[in-house]
Amino acid sequence: MTTELYWMTLTVLMTALFWLPYLLDRVVVRGLFTTLSSELETGTNHSLWAQRAIKAHQNAVENLAIFVPAVLALHVLNLSTPMTRSAVVVYFFARLLHYFVYAAAIPLARTVTFTLGWLSQIALLGTVLRWL
Repeated sequence: MTTELYWMTLTVLMTALFWLPYLLDRVVVRGLFTTLSSELETGTNHSLWAQRAIKAHQNAVENLAIFVPAVLALHVLNLSTPMTRSAVVVYFFARLLHYFVYAAAIPLARTVTFTLGWLSQIALLGTVLRWL
């Protein structure tokens, strides 16, 4: 498995687990029975941090639609460079930090981590297009 595929897989797994913290918040705020019932939309809302975590999770999923095809295109084209290997690692940690700073409501850090992830995507796509 290439470095790019490895880190892509870790990124997908991480994104798949981002729902756990706000599910735990739902149990604390609404109670276990209400959380498990079909009436999830009634009752107390999530905590503010959990509402932000939901948005951060949605943003992470949306960005997978760019990241995953870029990595798969690199793999199909048999392109792997030090830059692409670094970009996938930077992307993973940028998205991880983005989730936590978004949930913690740290605006500047949220923008910086999002931008690092975006630049990583641009590096990958630039390599696919052989611009870099």
